[in-house]
Amino acid sequence: MAHELDIIPGSEWGFFTLPRPMCIAGPCSAETEEQVMETAKGLHAFGIHVYRAGIWKPRTHPGSFEGVGTPGLKWLRKVKETYGMKVCTEVATEKHVLECIKYGVDVIWIGARTSANPFLMQEIADALSGTDIPVLVKNPVNPDLDLWIGALERLNRAGIRKLGVIHRGFSTSAPIPYRNDPGWKIAIELRTRYPQLAFFADPSHMAGDRKYLLELSQRAMDLGLDGLMVESHCTPDQAWSDARQQLTPASLQNLLESLVIRDNTSDNEAYKEGIDALRTRIDVIDENLLKLLKDRMDVSRRIGQYKKEHNVAILQAGRWEQLLADMVERGAQLGLSEASIRAIMTAIHDESVRVQNAILES
Repeated sequence: MAHELDIIPGSEWGFFTLPRPMCIAGPCSAETEEQVMETAKGLHAFGIHVYRAGIWKPRTHPGSFEGVGTPGLKWLRKVKETYGMKVCTEVATEKHVLECIKYGVDVIWIGARTSANPFLMQEIADALSGTDIPVLVKNPVNPDLDLWIGALERLNRAGIRKLGVIHRGFSTSAPIPYRNDPGWKIAIELRTRYPQLAFFADPSHMAGDRKYLLELSQRAMDLGLDGLMVESHCTPDQAWSDARQQLTPASLQNLLESLVIRDNTSDNEAYKEGIDALRTRIDVIDENLLKLLKDRMDVSRRIGQYKKEHNVAILQAGRWEQLLADMVERGAQLGLSEASIRAIMTAIHDESVRVQNAILES
């Protein structure tokens, strides 16, 4: 069960007080000192204050470029000294944490593979105990909200109060245009539970291709997230890792200037009156929906009892498939998306099966 987090909001971190979107940017990997410094120069020129670069790269296959390691931390320190930027990198082990502290890294992030591993998360939390370094946690590879929250809890229990998250989407085998399934509903759920968390989106890993970065970044801003972590490289097509998803500093500047940033709320009286009236209508509709769901479950219980009396199995696959197909078709006629109808009807069906199963077991 998730617990409350004792954290310091991102707005109180000292470098997180810039107008939305707060942008952390830099190359996927630190490759050479020249590449690190040239990219930092381009980003600093238009106001990027936090520079990211991968030092240790967890790769799927051995033999791929797995980062330059500790020598790259010297280059990040040079970025700090030359441009006054904060610097951050990814850690996955206790050794990484200790090296980052030694070289004065300002912010660390924990990647998707690591956040999915409670053993590694505890190791990192123990290594960070007693420090004041801000930590950003990427969502686990798979859509597991409790695992994501558990990673945050381990850090918080170790005394880390400057906590934030990075939403980078989830692995999927479904045919989608992006590298990862955005899975925005999980990000929204986490945002709702812990609104004080500094909340970034990582459109680079979500997209896997620079042509989708603007639309995903805009979506993140429309959802009210605090900022973006975007991969930027001085010569992206020559990058040693994830070349397709990186932008030049100039292209990143164009992307950020193209974003429409909306206020999280408004003090305009006409807006407040209008939105309150619409929300009241929503409340009434939701109440009616609950009553209808209650009625539906009452019928499900009667069906369950009827099946028990006649020794009939709960699940009737043909009936369910036809019902779902009919609902999808009717939903389309009403302007409702197939995905939403499938999600809603599947949830209702699962509850109906649970209710009927309880009848058969009684």
